[in-house]
Amino acid sequence: MAAIDPDPRMASRLQGIPPTIFSEMSALAVRTGALNLGQGFPDQDGPASVVEAAVAALREGRNQYAPGAGVPELREAVAQHQAAHYGVELDPTREVLVTTGATEAIAAAILAFVNPGDEVVVLEPFYDSYVATIQMAGGVRRPVTLRSPDFRLDVDELRAAVTDRTTAVLVNSPHNPTGTVLDRNELEAIAAVAREHDLVVITDEVYEHLVFDDRAHVPLCTLDGMWDRTVSISSAGKTFSFTGWKVGWVTGPASLVRAVESAKQWLTFSSGAPLQPAIAYALTKESAFYGRLAAELQDKRDLLCDGLRSLDVDVWVPEGTYFVTTDVRRYGYADGLEFCLALPERAGVVAIPSQFFYDDADEGRHKVRWAFCKDRAVVDEGLRRLAAADLYA
Repeated sequence: MAAIDPDPRMASRLQGIPPTIFSEMSALAVRTGALNLGQGFPDQDGPASVVEAAVAALREGRNQYAPGAGVPELREAVAQHQAAHYGVELDPTREVLVTTGATEAIAAAILAFVNPGDEVVVLEPFYDSYVATIQMAGGVRRPVTLRSPDFRLDVDELRAAVTDRTTAVLVNSPHNPTGTVLDRNELEAIAAVAREHDLVVITDEVYEHLVFDDRAHVPLCTLDGMWDRTVSISSAGKTFSFTGWKVGWVTGPASLVRAVESAKQWLTFSSGAPLQPAIAYALTKESAFYGRLAAELQDKRDLLCDGLRSLDVDVWVPEGTYFVTTDVRRYGYADGLEFCLALPERAGVVAIPSQFFYDDADEGRHKVRWAFCKDRAVVDEGLRRLAAADLYA
């Protein structure tokens, strides 16, 4: 599709925000017939019983507006999930809010807590919706970079990023795209900064169950002094492999959840009425699914990492999520976008240039993200194509 110049009448809050790179690269995969190892959506659906629960809800007439805060059984199921996994006791009527996926939850949270001119500390590289929503709220992002090769949090950089205009911290762990799972020491450092400066913390935890090598995800809200200042976000998309259903949720103290709802009600108000009871069923009846999924993903992570290592690139093995990051400079490409645009023709494969997730151009320009949440045969075929191709500039 040919590029369209922005209309000069477009509001300034949207100017300079590029189209999401995920849509661009997935469209390139369709256009060229390439294997899509870029965008993070699975090749297989989640449990069939959950699909049947959605079909049953459709047939039972649950097709009108759901309550704005979410159907009661889903809010109760989310509360039970948080109690079972993390010991967090929630009032489902006041401390759980259902959203149209985590993306809406993030947007509503930013709109709820960020005024024009406020600064938001965010881990870099960042999911691209963070950039857009902070800008649309009139906020200013203050990135703290997770740097290769280990992608760990630099506490000194975190403290230096906070100013007297900082009002919020946006934390993503398990982290997309690096796959870092923040450890307790890193989380304690974030908590200490938040307490010291009286900051709201928004946590994107959509990959909470997709962690590898016997690691454990620790929600920030469980740390001392963090419950009253933390908004936690997750979704069914990654946990149950239903990314197209767009059912997410926000949990936290009633006052913060109510603030997020104040913004969310003017975005979608309500969505996915027959899907919400199906996800409630998934949380209560299919909790074993995401343990199996994590094990399968770990196996495919190892397959992809081993295969990429054999192709003369630096590979950083993720601790969680769907994604592997590589450095393509050995192929003669200083620019990951240039590499990714050439890749469909050279190898019949699509990947995602990581530079779109960075403000620090030098740190992100040469990195490329690959997704392994695909059928094993697709990962194998992608590696076969890459091995047979001339990948050098």
